[in-house]
Amino acid sequence: MTEPPKITPVHLHRDAYVYVRQSTITQVREHTESLQRQYELVERAAALGWLAHQVVVIDEDLGRSGADASAREGFKGLVADVGLGRVGLILGIEVSRLARNNADWYRLLELARLTDTLVVDADGVYDPVDFNDRLVRHEVLCDRVEVKRLHRQAVAAA
Repeated sequence: MTEPPKITPVHLHRDAYVYVRQSTITQVREHTESLQRQYELVERAAALGWLAHQVVVIDEDLGRSGADASAREGFKGLVADVGLGRVGLILGIEVSRLARNNADWYRLLELARLTDTLVVDADGVYDPVDFNDRLVRHEVLCDRVEVKRLHRQAVAAA
């Protein structure tokens, strides 16, 4: 596989982080195909140019919801390492698996922008700095989802 043009030697010099998460223990036990696909992202990192010793798998958040990062030690470590400039690439089966809550998503995305960290999901390689990239459009989608959720909560509370 040829390396996409977004990936530069700067990215390849840093580590690739594979983030593996399923929301509940039941999903971990019963949806093994999804779990396997997430672990296969290690091979995707290698195909994109990372050496085996440069691929870090974060899977300590298995069985934890993505709604709030405070209970996800793996996610907090990922955010810290992105902020420290250690991460060249974040891989997840879909970017929404990283964070289901806007505050967590924006924190990670802003750090990725500041440190020139790329994000990969099943659909492609995304550069958070590139305004026209789909990842940025995902931000807008998250906003809409959050607004709808808040509206439902307000209606239910009334």
